[in-house]
Amino acid sequence: METHISCLFPELLAMIFGYLDVRDKGRAAQVCTAWRDAAYHKSVWRGVEAKLHLRRANPSLFPSLQARGIRRVQILSLRRSLSYVIQGMANIESLNLSGCYNLTDNGLGHAFVQEIGSLRALNLSLCKQITDSSLGRIAQYLKGLEVLELGGCSNITNTGLLLIAWGLQRLKSLNLRSCRHLSDVGIGHLAGMTRSAAEGCLGLEQLTLQDCQKLTDLSLKHISRGLTGLRLLNLSFCGGISDAGLLHLSHMGSLRSLNLRSCDNISDTGIMHLAMGSLRLSGLDVSFCDKVGDQSLAYIAQGLDGLKSLSLCSCHISDDGINRMVRQMHGLRTLNIGQCVRITDKGLELIAEHLSQLTGIDLYGCTRITKRGLERITQLPCLKVLNLGLWQMTDSEKVRDCSDFAWWSCLYQPRTFGTL
Repeated sequence: METHISCLFPELLAMIFGYLDVRDKGRAAQVCTAWRDAAYHKSVWRGVEAKLHLRRANPSLFPSLQARGIRRVQILSLRRSLSYVIQGMANIESLNLSGCYNLTDNGLGHAFVQEIGSLRALNLSLCKQITDSSLGRIAQYLKGLEVLELGGCSNITNTGLLLIAWGLQRLKSLNLRSCRHLSDVGIGHLAGMTRSAAEGCLGLEQLTLQDCQKLTDLSLKHISRGLTGLRLLNLSFCGGISDAGLLHLSHMGSLRSLNLRSCDNISDTGIMHLAMGSLRLSGLDVSFCDKVGDQSLAYIAQGLDGLKSLSLCSCHISDDGINRMVRQMHGLRTLNIGQCVRITDKGLELIAEHLSQLTGIDLYGCTRITKRGLERITQLPCLKVLNLGLWQMTDSEKVRDCSDFAWWSCLYQPRTFGTL
């Protein structure tokens, strides 16, 4: 007896449809009535984010989303009032407005007029017209918010952070990338240093302060005292922090990931402070810190030997520094040493000998390595990602081994590594 797919129970069809991507889920719903009913089961759409262009009225849009249990929405273009979304999605959990350049304080104010207890994540990245006024609304009506993305909202000031610290005590993740008006005062508000005005966001676990140029070591002091549960801290491109500030961070036992990329005033002394403290970091990025050298690698081996990911791109390190580090870093999984032009085949041989758990390595711009060093690296048993951009062979190697290099190019596609 033949069994056709149309004979399957709706519950089984729903289980199958759950494995499809969003586009194919929609197509399956158009096949027939039975498939439509199965495809509209809430289990099929669990965790899906609806991506919408709000251009004209569509009375069936939000009832359809709610019928499928969709609670996460990204607005790709906003030509209607934001209140249209908030009114249509009573139980909205996540709202992504990233890049909606025409969103204003007035538009957001009309949308948030009463408490929205279900909303947990709000992304306003690159909404450049948003100011502290909107943060006042958010702090008043979105008290259950756990994730707030404000990257590129360049009109936000310390007053806005005071409002966040007053109203969003449940916040776990805050992105303030390129909010260049912020200073140590605002970070003090977040860390609860002004309890008479605001309790602070003391439950923060992730804080991104990338490119906040006015911050100094005082901000790091506030963070170390008030945000003791912080697990991820991104300070990349914060040129105002120095080695002295890292001394404050060195005893944050909960911190797991620290990004200091392009912090020009960080040197071997700052890395010493981190290594001599009680940190248990799994990820550290000091790329483009041109005062970081071989001595830092010795400190890392002594006090930060639990690292899983280490980025040293364009640092002044050599084979000698590699030799001082690798013997203690057996758990390292990712090593980024792109543009470290003093690294030679000797350094690669040391890496291949001691870092057997390595899954990814960036050698972009390491112009002094040759095929001999790469042969050793490619023998690492766990290696999955190898970036060889700007690597060049000698003329003799090009003649003799060009077919082998083509094989490497195919097996290890050049790619860049993300920041921590």
